Amino acid sequence: MGGVLIGFSLVWLIIALGYLLGRFRVLGEGAQQVLSRFTFFVASPALLFETISRADFHTVFGASFWIVAASALVAALIFTLIWLLRRKPVDAELAVGAMTASYANANNLGLPIAVYVLGNAALAAPVVVFQLAIYQPLFVILIEVLRLRKSAPIGKILLGVIRNPLLLAALAGVLVAVSGWKPAALLFQPFELVGGAAVPCALIAFGISLFGAKPLADPAGRMTVLSATGIKLIIQPLAAYLLARFAFQLDGVALFAAVVLAGLPTAQNVYVIAARYRVGINQAKDAVLLSTAIAVPAMLIMAALLT
Repeated sequence: MGGVLIGFSLVWLIIALGYLLGRFRVLGEGAQQVLSRFTFFVASPALLFETISRADFHTVFGASFWIVAASALVAALIFTLIWLLRRKPVDAELAVGAMTASYANANNLGLPIAVYVLGNAALAAPVVVFQLAIYQPLFVILIEVLRLRKSAPIGKILLGVIRNPLLLAALAGVLVAVSGWKPAALLFQPFELVGGAAVPCALIAFGISLFGAKPLADPAGRMTVLSATGIKLIIQPLAAYLLARFAFQLDGVALFAAVVLAGLPTAQNVYVIAARYRVGINQAKDAVLLSTAIAVPAMLIMAALLT
């Protein structure tokens, strides 16, 4: 399980760097907001376009893709049910919470785990493509609609959705991928360079936000964080196992890969999106922190049970 430790060590080191930068105010006041906005408006769209446009959709849309999609939807729906049973309002905070319960850290944890633990980086491709091309844009649209539905006309809501940089980048990437057009490598280099900043900037911004923070200090949001984390690390991988084992008849490495990738902790992208829309920021931050801390022993248990 060295790959698990390598992947998580990289994440924690960059988060720790962000914390130190915030602690000693190296980047000055407002650095966290600037980094989050840069990630949302510039780096993440570049990463989205570059990743999706180069994806081979013919090989991605196999059993693993549908397992990833179905298990994520199961997790989001269970979180929503718990939310409604608690008689909480249907608003943008619900969308952020459902995202924390079902959106995996596929880029900077899924890929190294696929390489070092599963022995094949391609095994992480379905979850990366599903989340970047479909799942993240859908949640961004949902947050936009729920955030503005009571205070803005439908035209303004639609305009906000259409102008969203993540959605535009995802659509552009899909168009390039399905068209069969192969742009020259030189055209991709700016997207690679800028997109390469998305993950470290998001992690550093997250680390800066931890300075002075008190995780799980808000009693009102504590249940939300705990339920989202439990769903992400227990329910989603369990759903993936049941689907992979009984619906798709997978076994061996394919079964193990489906479960491990579904059991990845909540991605820092959720925090970036929450910070951008100023909705559920503390819950997203705490869920990323808690799920990332617990995911290592959780994955060791998965490995013991499945190998």
